[in-house]
Amino acid sequence: MPIERTLILAKADAVARGLVGEILTRFERRGFTVIGLKLVQPTSATAKRHYAEHEGKPFFDGLVEYITCSPLVAFVLEGSDVIEGARAVIGATNPIKAAPGSIRGDFAQTIGRNLVHGSDSADSAAREIGIWFDESELLARPPALASWLIAS
Repeated sequence: MPIERTLILAKADAVARGLVGEILTRFERRGFTVIGLKLVQPTSATAKRHYAEHEGKPFFDGLVEYITCSPLVAFVLEGSDVIEGARAVIGATNPIKAAPGSIRGDFAQTIGRNLVHGSDSADSAAREIGIWFDESELLARPPALASWLIAS
């Protein structure tokens, strides 16, 4: 199982509803390591870079407006198959279809207010992490911890 990195954004609705701690806890309980974490007020330019693949779609302006409306918490997770694992923890985009026990299944209200973003592939993760974090802001996990996690 490869060690990967992924970007998670606890969006405005997660921050406003006081769910950031719960969201972080779910990823940590799954065994993923937080290697970068910050509270950010996104700019329009950052939001447009993040959602670049949706530019020109009818919902693009709404995405940009929503993600810039208040602070969010951005964090980078590292772990074995973290991209797929994190997306399972997050749940389906539509909260009505998200499994109970997932973040969206338990807490999200609508597709447009679904609490969390998670990278959907290794390429997306690398691109998105580069938008929200400088490499110097990411801390490697301690070697002893890394070997323990790989061995289990």
